[in-house]
Amino acid sequence: MEEPRPPTWGRGPPRPGLPFPRRCCAGKRAREHVTELADNLSDTLKKLKITAVDRTEDSLEGCLDCLLQALAQNNMETSEKIQGSGILQLFASLLIPQSSCTAKVANIIAEVAKNEFMRIPCVDAGLISPLVQLLNSKDQEVLLQTGRALGNICYDSHSLQAQLINMGVIPTLVKLLGIHCQNAALTEMCLVAFGNLAELESSKEQFASTNIAEELVKLFKKQIEHDKREMIFEVLAPLAENDAIKLQLVEAGLVECLLEIVQQKVDSDKEDDIAELKTASDLMVLLLLGDESMQKLFEGGKGNVFQRVLSWIPSNNHQLQLAGALAIANFARNDGNCIHMVDNGIVEKLMDLLDRHVEDGNVTVQHAALSALRNLAIPVVNKAKMLSAGVTEAVLKFLKSEMPPVQFKLLGTLRMLIDAQEAAEQLGKNVKLVERLVEWCEAKDHAGVMGESNRLLSALIRHSKSKDVIKTIVQSGGVKHLVTMATSEHVIMQNEALVALALIAALELGTAEKDLESAKLVQILHRLLEDERSAPEIKYNSMVLICALMGSESLHKEVQDLAFLDVVSKLRSHENKSVAQQASLTEQRLTVDS
Repeated sequence: MEEPRPPTWGRGPPRPGLPFPRRCCAGKRAREHVTELADNLSDTLKKLKITAVDRTEDSLEGCLDCLLQALAQNNMETSEKIQGSGILQLFASLLIPQSSCTAKVANIIAEVAKNEFMRIPCVDAGLISPLVQLLNSKDQEVLLQTGRALGNICYDSHSLQAQLINMGVIPTLVKLLGIHCQNAALTEMCLVAFGNLAELESSKEQFASTNIAEELVKLFKKQIEHDKREMIFEVLAPLAENDAIKLQLVEAGLVECLLEIVQQKVDSDKEDDIAELKTASDLMVLLLLGDESMQKLFEGGKGNVFQRVLSWIPSNNHQLQLAGALAIANFARNDGNCIHMVDNGIVEKLMDLLDRHVEDGNVTVQHAALSALRNLAIPVVNKAKMLSAGVTEAVLKFLKSEMPPVQFKLLGTLRMLIDAQEAAEQLGKNVKLVERLVEWCEAKDHAGVMGESNRLLSALIRHSKSKDVIKTIVQSGGVKHLVTMATSEHVIMQNEALVALALIAALELGTAEKDLESAKLVQILHRLLEDERSAPEIKYNSMVLICALMGSESLHKEVQDLAFLDVVSKLRSHENKSVAQQASLTEQRLTVDS
């Protein structure tokens, strides 16, 4: 637990019984007052050592009041003197539920722990354990000061916060929130604690085993002040990263609260309202990242939440357009949902949205809408429908984009759509597209864009099996990138490259011969076959490609010079039958042509 808002977790006026000075003294009187306080502090610390042992409550309370007054006057200097006096070790014994002084002792600890140099001494004095025990108190002032003390001691220390989690403070604090929800200061203390503890991954399981979702949603519904709702949002966001808690929040009715905020704030131009609209819609999207919570809200495509989200897409508010498109992308995480949405016209809505953002558009909206289209294009039955709806034409409008996130989703969407031969052939003969792909194949600063460009080049060849497509790719300089792709660390990409290169060699070897030579394809294939780590399918397709290259005189000579026969003959005893069989065929071909 931390204390991001100085001076205390609980805001508001000083509480009764805390003698904070009402005004500062001036001039000579001020100096006399400071000297008097310093003298009093030394006497107080000496007296406190005696009374702490005797447990004379009246004397003890007077000493504690003096310390609080000194801390209010000069916190750092007083804290240094408290540390030097050795009194901290005595405080552990004073933190007992039955004592009337407990709240003041906890308050003093909270005040001294505002100073970073005092936090480790507080831990070394053994204060954490008795403070944690005090969270079971029924006294609200004790609870408040105890929470502040723990928060300040553990401020900015993940290890100490993890220690609190292991000591079971989370269920205790959740219970306190439910019992004392009418106490504003205690509620705020709990929320700040939750916000800090929820940042630790180890806390999520404990939170999920409590009724935190129910308590937070109940509290959220009561709040009308922006600041209070913002505090709850700060707790909800990290908690909602956990899938179990996502579902709990959905079941507790958080989504309805979020939709209501969106409806209330959508037309406002106030800064606070715009910020709250963004937070609410972002949180809504976060809840949809969980499979169970997403499916519960989808409700077969007939749910109120899904329908409301659909209405965000044609909105004039960029934040709602973004959240709407991201929500659709999240709903489109299984085939059933995708098929339902495409059948019910979502593609046209997304294309309309993209159309509004072609010229100087909002990049985040472009990215989100393309993400949704890519996911929707995954089921086989959707591909033809989306192609006939004109999705490729809509997507190609963004070829000129210089934004890598947009480029990445554009490439992914096109790759998902071109399983059909006709679509692959049409796109593969699009010179502007192929030239852009070749350019992006060199985008070394953006590995995702580079990888997707290579994969799309390969897919255009593999799905079209068209000489015209191969010629377009060869003439645009794409062959060298496919050869490089064959050395990828990802087996799937290696395989896609080898199959595409085999098609090039089979259909247009003469056109591609020089490019294959200069890219050192034969040497690469030799390495792939020699490398014991190469997957069976890589060895198999490398040998198929070697056989296809024998039709070129210059490439044939390279194969002979590298003594492929030795490598291939060893693969005849490979444990994979397909590899062994292809090795025999390749060996025969190499022997005949040698």
